[in-house]
This record gives sequence, C-alpha cells and structure tokens, in this order.
Amino acid sequence: MANAWKRESSKQPKHLSPALLLLSLPLVLLLFLFFFNARSPLNLPNSTLYVPQVYPIPPFDCLKSPQAHPVVANIVENLKYPFLYSLSDFGSLPDKPHKNIVRLLKGKPFRKPDISATIQQLLEGMKGRNGLVVDVGANVGMASFAAAVMGFKVLAFEPVIDNLLRICDGIWFNRVADLVTVFEAAVSDRIGNITFYKLVGRLDNSAVSATGAKLAFKSNEEIALQVRTIPLDELITDSEPVLLLKIDVQGWEYHVLKGAVKLLSRKKAEAPYLIYEEDERLLQASNSSAKEIRDFLLSVGYSHCVQHGSDAHCTKA
Repeated sequence: MANAWKRESSKQPKHLSPALLLLSLPLVLLLFLFFFNARSPLNLPNSTLYVPQVYPIPPFDCLKSPQAHPVVANIVENLKYPFLYSLSDFGSLPDKPHKNIVRLLKGKPFRKPDISATIQQLLEGMKGRNGLVVDVGANVGMASFAAAVMGFKVLAFEPVIDNLLRICDGIWFNRVADLVTVFEAAVSDRIGNITFYKLVGRLDNSAVSATGAKLAFKSNEEIALQVRTIPLDELITDSEPVLLLKIDVQGWEYHVLKGAVKLLSRKKAEAPYLIYEEDERLLQASNSSAKEIRDFLLSVGYSHCVQHGSDAHCTKA
C-alpha cells in the first residue's frame, strides 16, 4: 500500500488550460455572489436593517462634555436591577455630609430612589415588548438608568448642564450608551427658548417658574437661564412605540402633556403608561392646575388615574 501511494503521489498534476480558466471565472464569481447574499443577515427573515434615528434637535454629546467633579459613585440598594449613579449633593463636609456619603464610608449602597423602584416594577410587566421609555425632567437619571439596566431604550430630557454631566457619568458607569439618548432641552408645547430658573447649590427643583423653583428651598438664590424647548410630538415619530412616559418638571407638566397630544392620543394598546408629578402648588406657580391636566388627559382617552404620593399614574381604561 505504501508503494502504491508513492506511485500515485509521484504523478504530475494536470493543469487547466488558459481557455478553460477564462471560461470558468464568471461561473465562480456568480457562485460567490450567490453564496454571500444567501448568508447576508439582510436576507434573514427575522432581521431588521438598523437606520440611525434622526432627531430635530441633536442629542447631548457626553463624549464632548466636560467631566463632572468630584465624582462619588455607588450602586443603589434593594433593586432587582441595580445601577450605579454619581452623587451630586455632598452636603456640608465634613460637619454634615450627605447621607449617601455616610453610607459610602460605611460600605453601604446608596438608598434607592422611589422613582427607580416604581419604574422597574412597571417595566417588569413590559419585558419582551418593543418600545421607548421617555424620561422628561430626567434630573441625574434615576428613572432613566432604572429602565436602561433592564434593557429598555430611553430618551431622557434635562435642561440643566450640571445634571446632564451626572447623567453622562451614569451612562459610563452602567455601560448603557447604546440605550440612553440624552437631550439638553426642556420639553414643552412649542419649539423655541424659555427662561428657566436653577437654584444655586442644588441640582433638583429647577423650574420654568421662579416661584416653583423656590417653593421647597426659599433661602436658595436662583439663576435665570435660557434653555431650548421642544414638544415630544416633534421628536417622537408616529411609528415609534412608547411604553412609558414619566414627567417630573416642577409644575410645567401641563405644557409637556399639551406638546404630546399625538403621542397621548394613540389607541389604548399603543398609548404609553403615564406617570407625572401632580403637585398643586407647583402647578399653580406655572398657571395650571391638577383639574386642567385631568380634563386634558380625559380628552385624549386617559380616563383612569391613580394617585401614588405626589405622582399620578394614568392609563386608558
């Protein structure tokens, strides 16, 4: 057998003639193209071609923003889907440090924000559904990150640059850059600019109304800023599914809702679950009221609202 193998292997290989090679090249090329297209993911029955969303205003670019400092971050406690966030309020060090600084020094996680637990409880029942979570008045991202770490895509709106930088921190900490899109804008019922009041020394309680901004912290000085405004209906297309809309804008809720009339008018199966802050004092500071909001929501089909603390949860019955 060994000798037979040697005899066979010693034969000179046959070469194709140049004419036959030229004739075979087009056939080989056709076979290659057919094989490549057959394996291409674009032809798979369940695949979708990703087309980047083009928005009427540009998203906030965390890569080009300055780094917030100092940075103190920790994981939050007692959430099924925990996330990290960057502490924004340090208190008066060292005499009266913020409670989360004390917890950090003791090796404990940060206390979970109520809105984070609420968002995750609601989204637990929506897992597997396709759609956005829209966070209006994102502050430092407590609702946004609670949703993103569960795998939901988020549109977050926040006009205060200090808060935006903390959101950028959280995007890096939680590895959710592909899930969270941030806009440096105040959501309203028209495109333009508006005067916005930020409290000195605080990252919360900023508001369109100077009175509303200072309701809880009367001793803090406020700074007037010009910020961009945009309605949700200008940014969210009719074909974009939205699962949940959370609004916390210190009394400006009515104007946010009026700018989302198309979104809120969707039929029951496509209308988002709505959470908004309903604080009568803040609403009156912005020349609206809880009744005005409820009447508006009823006109677009949101007939079932339940109060949870200072928040109203509304759906289409």
